[in-house]
Amino acid sequence: QVQLVESGGGLVQPGGSLRLSCAASGFTFSRFPMGWYRQAPGKQRDLVATILSSGATTVVHSLEDRFTISRDNAQNTVYLQMNNLKPEDTAIYYCTEFRGSWGQGTQVTVSS
Repeated sequence: QVQLVESGGGLVQPGGSLRLSCAASGFTFSRFPMGWYRQAPGKQRDLVATILSSGATTVVHSLEDRFTISRDNAQNTVYLQMNNLKPEDTAIYYCTEFRGSWGQGTQVTVSS
């Protein structure tokens, strides 16, 4: 079955960086788009970034100057590089293969 395991979250000061990873298994990773979502406390889960099987990427407009999505098909892993983090980036970050599976999420907290 599909498994998605996120990692790389943590506590970081404003202006800092984190790289999140999502290790995938149970499906042919290279053939499918992957995405990152985030959910802040009391809010809905929102799309952050998408990467197609071709490698083409989309990041939501408000984040595209700070966040980058990438993938390594040899490692069945998708990444989210987050730079110049702000307190409003605090959320649980989830990856998905857009077929109904989600990982357990990784907590990102941006605070001084």
